[in-house]
Amino acid sequence: MMIQLEQLVRTLALLSCMMFAYGCSAVGPDYVQPETTVPPNWNSAMTRGLQQKAVQDDVLSCWWEVLKDPVLSGLMKQAINSNLNLKQGAARVRKARALSGAAGAGQYPVVDVAGSYTHSGTQDSSGGDTSRNLYTAGLDASWELDLFGSVSRAMEAADADLQAEQEAFQSVRVSLLAELALNYVEMRTFQARLVTAKNNLAIQQETYDLSQYRHLAGLGDELAVQQALYNLETTRSTLPAFNAGMDKAQNRISILLGKAPGSIHNILNKDAAIPVPPKSVAVGIPADTLRRRPDLRQAERQLAAQTARIGEAKADLYPQISLLGSLGLAADTMGSLCHFDNQVFSIGPRFVWHIFDAGAVRSNIEVQSALQEEALHRYESIVLTALEEVENALTSFMNEQDRRDSLFIAATTAREAEQLVRIQYQAGLIDFSQVLEAQRSLVIFQDSLAQSEGQVTSNLVILYKALGGGWDLSVLIENKESKGRLSARLPATF
Repeated sequence: MMIQLEQLVRTLALLSCMMFAYGCSAVGPDYVQPETTVPPNWNSAMTRGLQQKAVQDDVLSCWWEVLKDPVLSGLMKQAINSNLNLKQGAARVRKARALSGAAGAGQYPVVDVAGSYTHSGTQDSSGGDTSRNLYTAGLDASWELDLFGSVSRAMEAADADLQAEQEAFQSVRVSLLAELALNYVEMRTFQARLVTAKNNLAIQQETYDLSQYRHLAGLGDELAVQQALYNLETTRSTLPAFNAGMDKAQNRISILLGKAPGSIHNILNKDAAIPVPPKSVAVGIPADTLRRRPDLRQAERQLAAQTARIGEAKADLYPQISLLGSLGLAADTMGSLCHFDNQVFSIGPRFVWHIFDAGAVRSNIEVQSALQEEALHRYESIVLTALEEVENALTSFMNEQDRRDSLFIAATTAREAEQLVRIQYQAGLIDFSQVLEAQRSLVIFQDSLAQSEGQVTSNLVILYKALGGGWDLSVLIENKESKGRLSARLPATF
């Protein structure tokens, strides 16, 4: 039996050398990353604190720290650890890693342990019969020679799919952190609007009380009292909407943290200012953004996977050669099965070539080629969309700051004007209509200012998201250091 085993080993070694020699003969196109032409600089003017200089990796990966809001920073950490969408993304990465491992298993032999028992017999016309028992046990092996790259292309596609899932996970993280910050800023904006409305409500209550006193004293008419009342109640009517908006934002934050609605209201109900953007914001250049955005890297890896699938499909045009072998024992009785004199073995190649399939293989090649073209155009589209998102975020951030500054002047002036007309009204120098107009203007300008302050910060969040900020820097560093075939494709800047 040792002789047969040695023959089997030598044959497998010879075929292994053949596989190594032909391993570089994979059919189909080799993947080449598409060249992308991008402008050297952003089209938007760099004003209002924007600077076209390189963004530090640690700043961009944890961009919310520039807002210096400890509550927001704590929420971000909780979301990273508890968000259900991130956990789903991690599960998809594990699935893709397992599929990649399964594809890689195709380059190795398959060995099975098998055993059987059969009872057979014949019976002639005279009624006599001959029966026989057969016991077998042994190893069965098969090994497909990857002469035309079917297995290697499948491995290449599976590896690229895994890398695409890794980038998809990073993309979910980027979107999650931006959504959480936007909801947090929205909640703080509603709180600021609520405080502003209550302050104006107190002023209008004093005016209403004054108009009643003047009317009772014969110094004013009832019209002023009614006008003061509906002005007061109009402002009061905004409070429920602000409370509802604040509750909705808090509930959404709870969900993003993987918690039930209302579970963190006690933390978020504490009044705090709207986070203020830093005085300067580095945005880098367009090429940096394209290297960092995970959705773009995901599309590029999907294109690589689809390119490999063309070769996998083309390999079906060529013959498939496999080595089949078995080594075992066969005997008439269970007791004699273990005697080496009853050894059996077989080894030999298997040749399969589909010579007629009504065009199915070539149609599949055409399908995979069309899918590859679609993936290429999707990649190109995402490039343009990424540039558009950054340009829009830049101009929105700058212009909203201009609007906020104008509203600040308007609100400050309206506050001074309201104080002046109240003094003049108390002195009987003007009628109540001017007080009414001044207080209406004050409510409008202060509420608009609070909204604009929140929008400035929201636009900064949107800008950081467009730049690709929020990925896990530690994971990227770990992947960069990995030398295995499963390491993710990283931005050139890392």
